[in-house]
Amino acid sequence: MKLYIQDKTPLGTIQPEIYGHFSEHLGRCIYEGLFVGEDSSIPNEKGMRADVVEALRQIRIPVLRWPGGCFADEYHWKDGIGPKEKRKKMINTHWGGVVEDNSFGTHEFFELCRQLGCKAYVNGNVGSGTVQEMSEWVEYMTLDGVSPMADLRRENGRGQPWRLDYFGVGNENWGCGGNMTPEYYAQLYRRYQTYVRCYDPKAPIYKICCGASAFDYEWTETVLRECFRSPSPAYLHGYMDGLSLHYYCGVEKGEHKGSATDFDQARWFDTLSSALKMEELVTRHGQIMDRYDPEKKIGMIVDEWGCWHDVEPDTNPGFLYQQNTMRDALTAGITLNIFNRHCDRVKMACIAQVVNVLQAMVLTEGDKMIKTPSWYVFHMYRHHQGARLLDSRLEGVEMIGLAEDQMVPNVQQSVSVDDSGVITVTVNNLSVTDDQILEIRLESGEAKPVEATLLHGGMTAHNTFDAPETVKEAPFHDFSQEGDVLRVRLPKCSVLLLRMG
Repeated sequence: MKLYIQDKTPLGTIQPEIYGHFSEHLGRCIYEGLFVGEDSSIPNEKGMRADVVEALRQIRIPVLRWPGGCFADEYHWKDGIGPKEKRKKMINTHWGGVVEDNSFGTHEFFELCRQLGCKAYVNGNVGSGTVQEMSEWVEYMTLDGVSPMADLRRENGRGQPWRLDYFGVGNENWGCGGNMTPEYYAQLYRRYQTYVRCYDPKAPIYKICCGASAFDYEWTETVLRECFRSPSPAYLHGYMDGLSLHYYCGVEKGEHKGSATDFDQARWFDTLSSALKMEELVTRHGQIMDRYDPEKKIGMIVDEWGCWHDVEPDTNPGFLYQQNTMRDALTAGITLNIFNRHCDRVKMACIAQVVNVLQAMVLTEGDKMIKTPSWYVFHMYRHHQGARLLDSRLEGVEMIGLAEDQMVPNVQQSVSVDDSGVITVTVNNLSVTDDQILEIRLESGEAKPVEATLLHGGMTAHNTFDAPETVKEAPFHDFSQEGDVLRVRLPKCSVLLLRMG
């Protein structure tokens, strides 16, 4: 198999935010995962769990989305500010019916973003909230002046406003966010976004409109059509900067795909073929966006994606706690490669979710923490952040699988170059039975490796609290230079990072 890389003419910039993450008030994502409180015996800084923060910093987390998810459209932000002992308690009706004490709110979220060194993406409440409530929240967070909400923020201990980078006007409003029609939501979006005021011209807020679920192309078409009905189509770019898209592997027609760790090859190929459908989704939704926005000023924001398996046995089904195997790692690699290659339209993506929920980066149990195979993929792929996409082509790819509707390519890739001229190649071997010999050729000449690491293992291999390093990134040396060709042996069921100078 041959990989040809055209390295003389970069195609576009891979926005760092494509490697974003999602945190929701769901199960043990916020509480016990990200936030343990200042009185916890678990090491923390201002209540933020130190080991988790450090793990996320290592993968250069660029942006964090909060407070939901479905939770966002029942969240009333004023319940989560002020003295913790006076904050209102509520029932989390979406996720487990547990009591939410609101000890993690706006101030805590921005403190977490500060510690992570990442941008803030806040999701507003359209489903059960008012225009006034949303407008006042933006004022509370961002206004540096005299106003009731800015004064309230100061009373609560924050003098200067925060930088609010992204604001989502509702979440999944076709479902848990209000069961709306696209026509109705589009009109609400036009209204609500009007009051997401930008008080500082030097710190614009990137407004994100609720887009489709998976293959619902009608939603995308209708929302854009309704939103573009303005005196001037160009005016749209003043109030819509991004359009979201949600897609989960393992959920087809509302049914989950079985155990996260106990599965056979049929499930393996079924999940990976599901992951590869992201190519179709990005392409077809992008084509609709192109008709209204040919200059690609509006970003596609895939702010929920990842694997959705059954919860771990004997855990609360509403907490969506699941293990993470090499199958999840390959799913992450496949999807990130697709986003890289569509960086002209995809401007942000947030895997769901960051800790203890769905396809998490890390899992916690008491004072213990483990990194999942997906964490290692994000660690390997971090070099793509802010780099420029290179055109690359695989020759000799074979389609593999056990049934016609689950065939996948045996190898899949993406390539970029950074400002220092170092080329990053990320390659996935989707086969669980066969290694591959890969010959890499650069348009400009000899390919000289400067770094190579590999993540591999059996298809169900995963890390546990008793065996936390069963699957981990390791140095890779199984390659040779033959003239201007780099010859690599790519192990079965693996993710490869290759850096060339």
